[in-house]
Amino acid sequence: MSGAGAPDLAVDASGLRVAVIAGSWHEEIMSPLIKGAHETTIASGADHTLFRVAGAFELPAAAQAALQSGFDAVVCLGVIIRGGTPHFDYICNSVTDGLTRVQLDTGKPVGFGVLTTDTEQQALDRSGRPGAPESKGKEAAEAALHLAVQLRRIREDGPTMELVPGRR
Repeated sequence: MSGAGAPDLAVDASGLRVAVIAGSWHEEIMSPLIKGAHETTIASGADHTLFRVAGAFELPAAAQAALQSGFDAVVCLGVIIRGGTPHFDYICNSVTDGLTRVQLDTGKPVGFGVLTTDTEQQALDRSGRPGAPESKGKEAAEAALHLAVQLRRIREDGPTMELVPGRR
């Protein structure tokens, strides 16, 4: 599993507003992804709102709208399972490029919890359901919250920050 060696990204994100945006395909996989993001956001002290969209392709537009509407971060959750056509590649590339663009254009964090797997079992193993070795919903929320806190610190400290070895 790719989760080996994952960092502890737990932060105090009190006061942050987070949009959790989730696709509607593969509900057996989406439900635990959403639960992982929900529990992580609550544990951090942030407020969040869940928005459901049709599928992964719709995530970038919804993320952009949420960030432009005042949310501090978004956590995007989706499932794309390889089929027998190139559709998988087109959707994966479009979603990844779109969410990257949203993050850079808005200057706000986008947690990437979009599973791109070869099989349904691989997605189930990353969903965070009971017995699953990974929870990509949790990881995506942790990454977005951690980046939101770090961006706030960077913007507050700016170029006047003293360079002190080991300073966090």
